Amino acid sequence: MIFRTDLFQKPPILYPILNRKSCNRKSQMTHLSVNINKIALLRNARGGSLPDLVQAAKDIESFGSQGITVHPRPDQRHIRYDDVPALRAVVTTEFNIEGRPDRAFLDLVLANPPQQCTLVPDTDGQLTSDHGWDTVEQQTELWEVVQELQKKGIRTSVFVDPDAKMVEGAKLAGADRVEFYTGPFAHDFKKDPFEAVKAYTKAAHVANKIGIGINAGHDLNLENLRFFKEHCPQLLEVSIGHALIADALYYGLENTVKMYLRQLQR
Repeated sequence: MIFRTDLFQKPPILYPILNRKSCNRKSQMTHLSVNINKIALLRNARGGSLPDLVQAAKDIESFGSQGITVHPRPDQRHIRYDDVPALRAVVTTEFNIEGRPDRAFLDLVLANPPQQCTLVPDTDGQLTSDHGWDTVEQQTELWEVVQELQKKGIRTSVFVDPDAKMVEGAKLAGADRVEFYTGPFAHDFKKDPFEAVKAYTKAAHVANKIGIGINAGHDLNLENLRFFKEHCPQLLEVSIGHALIADALYYGLENTVKMYLRQLQR
């Protein structure tokens, strides 16, 4: 059966670009990494292996995603630690493991080295990631972790709020990339998209100037993704899970992955 993805997509929301410097449409392709935590959460709700997490990762890659992201938390309520070796064995695009860098997490990552590890300052019992690192106060801690990961050839990304000092601190900590926490942008997007994205554009210019790569993630969706990309210069990668899996309930997983890819290709 051939699926027509164009039949399912809502008309795009178009916004004027305030200035061409903030857009930079042609100079950088942005990759999509699909976070499969919510697929694991559904599996865990009943036990067993349905849906099959490994098969889902393979399928998502075949649909065009340039990466697979997992975020194992200490309580293992979605991705379990034993999922990581199985996924590492089959993922052929970029494998990104994100999480709080305690010893158990680092041992897991080092034993199953991904292409990228994203360091996130989660706390115990946290429902979802909701803030970035203080890369100034926690710079020494981050430096030690970054060095340990990079010795294994693992690219490191540090989850940060869109603040110039936090971006600079991540660079001084030795990180290869920052991942902008985009929750506030998504929350304020419908009220005033230009105001919502302003801090990210400024922080992105700082990142570009000092030579650290940019990823982004949290609550990005089909409505706000293209706008964010257009106003975050040199955006390398977005990690999207919750919204994409929710959309897949209506549009189907293959159609949904391709719909998100289209938002990044324009």
